[in-house]
Amino acid sequence: MISFKSVLKKFDRKGEKTGWTYIEISQTLAEKLLPNCKKSFRVKGNIDGVEINKIALVPMGEGNFIMAVNSTLRKAIKKIHGKTVVVSLQHDDIKIEINEELLACLADDPESMKYFNSLPASHQNWFSNWVTAAKTNSTMVKRIATTIEACSQKMDYPTMMKEYKKFH
Repeated sequence: MISFKSVLKKFDRKGEKTGWTYIEISQTLAEKLLPNCKKSFRVKGNIDGVEINKIALVPMGEGNFIMAVNSTLRKAIKKIHGKTVVVSLQHDDIKIEINEELLACLADDPESMKYFNSLPASHQNWFSNWVTAAKTNSTMVKRIATTIEACSQKMDYPTMMKEYKKFH
């Protein structure tokens, strides 16, 4: 486990990350968590004593990573951007299960499955969680179809959601 202090920062304009509050994790610290990793990976630990898990570190280039600090977590730690937090992290090697119905349907479209499998695990999980969060079977079917269509067009999750919201 690594421990460090960090300042909560906020992106003004940064594509899909616009408005995100985050902390930076240097290459040196990231190497201690998961050596030689250049892709997104999950961590667990705590921020200001508030337990966190299944949180992704996102690569930002040059070996550095960021970790989003969502509004729920900011409320729990009672801090906003510009404030210093104490962070303790370790690699979280828990295997995240992808929605079985989604995987079964992706298997019927090899190109979409290939694209889906090329995505980082955290991005696959965003699609899967969206499908699983459907409250009715008909909504789940629509979300699976939307996900497969997005994968066939090589869309990432944020792009798919922007397109989806235009029509719903």
